Amino acid sequence: MYKILKREVLAPTLFLFDIEAPLVARKAKPGQFIILRIHDEGERIPLTIADFDREKGTITCVFQEVGKTTMELATLNEGDSVRDFVGPLGEPSHIEKLGKIVCVGGGVGVAPVHPIARALKEAGNEVIGIIGARTKELLFWEDKMRNACTELRVTTDDGSYVRQGFVTDVLKEVVEEKGDIALCVAIGPLPMMRAVCNMTKEYNIKTIVSLNSIMVDGTGMCGCCRVTVGGQTKFACVDGPEFDGHAVDFAEMARRSVIYKSQEQAAVERFNHTCSCGCGGGK
Repeated sequence: MYKILKREVLAPTLFLFDIEAPLVARKAKPGQFIILRIHDEGERIPLTIADFDREKGTITCVFQEVGKTTMELATLNEGDSVRDFVGPLGEPSHIEKLGKIVCVGGGVGVAPVHPIARALKEAGNEVIGIIGARTKELLFWEDKMRNACTELRVTTDDGSYVRQGFVTDVLKEVVEEKGDIALCVAIGPLPMMRAVCNMTKEYNIKTIVSLNSIMVDGTGMCGCCRVTVGGQTKFACVDGPEFDGHAVDFAEMARRSVIYKSQEQAAVERFNHTCSCGCGGGK
């Protein structure tokens, strides 16, 4: 069992857990993820490692309520435990000194881009961070990202904080202002990553994205997380989760992401029914 040492509500439907997992924390690197299971009858879900503390032996995970399992996970409190916590999984981010690098985090993607930006800055790069959310109340970790980057720019879709616009609007300004950008790292919702890649392709800027496709075992055996990159089939769990964004078939990934939408909605309805009447039907 893996104990939840800290629980924080970052925004509506957005939560942070610090989970005691010393063996995972000892090996964790930026860009990797874990797979957890709440209890014996629960499903396995992947969560990107948002931070880690080797001395305390903790892994920080940030997640949003989007389905039955994340809704159930959000009901846990400090002192509660999850049944399984496997990791670190996936290939870590490639960190080297390249020069000027832009790190873009959209929505909950701010969490996984944070340790990558920090590591790139520690490697001697000039890191320009861009974070965005739909509204001010959904924006989080501004201070952490400011510390992790050389420079940080913030935007909101509705203009409720700092400025109105998408992260791609800010990215275009940064590219035209800074000039020689060696690399762009973009993590966030699928449409956001696709838009970033479409824009950086025009400027011939290498772009890395982190793909959170449907996943079951996390070891490359089930094949559920397959994505097409450069015309070849890759598994996000073992070949990624980071890939060349200009080579990703985003259209195919978007289609695959909604394959089980009706089943997911049914699971949420059963879970909500369970919470209201206590009948146990959400399991």
